[in-house]
Amino acid sequence: MRTLISTAFISLDGVVESPGGEPGYRNSGWTFKDVEFLPEAYEIKGREQMEATAILMGRVSYEVFSPVWPNMEEFPHYNKMPKYVVSTTLTEENLVTHWGETTILRSLDQVAALKQTEGGPIIVHGSASLNHSLSDAGLIDRYHLLVFPLLLGAGKRLFSTTDKDTQKLKLIEHDVYANGLQKQIFDVIH
Repeated sequence: MRTLISTAFISLDGVVESPGGEPGYRNSGWTFKDVEFLPEAYEIKGREQMEATAILMGRVSYEVFSPVWPNMEEFPHYNKMPKYVVSTTLTEENLVTHWGETTILRSLDQVAALKQTEGGPIIVHGSASLNHSLSDAGLIDRYHLLVFPLLLGAGKRLFSTTDKDTQKLKLIEHDVYANGLQKQIFDVIH
């Protein structure tokens, strides 16, 4: 079974909205405006790109990433790997043609079936709403979190607020950096 990894830049109070400067959010760009950049704190991002074999995202994240990521030199491996978009409304005509193989999945059952296929890790970028659904369905296997020393207040959050049984996590890797960032990697105990 393939490992499904949720990766996120996250504020200390759980906000994941618009870390890179996407318009429409009051604190947009908080990852680079408010915290000193230290390259060593982002080592996990390069490692993720080398270890992942597919990208999974929701429609909104696809619509934000697809016009930008194909042209970014920072993502050569991501740009080559298969992409899966979970959406009930996206159509083939909405897909960009210059970002490699992209498949639309219509349900969490299709995500579960994808996890049963041969291959390496599948990484989820962005996609706050999708993360909620994946977590509630027990489909996430690991979290890669870069926790920023910020309290952003309002904004989309990574974790679901669904009333459910306790989900146990096992910390498998962590680090703290001089700029206050914390790397936290957790395996989900199924």
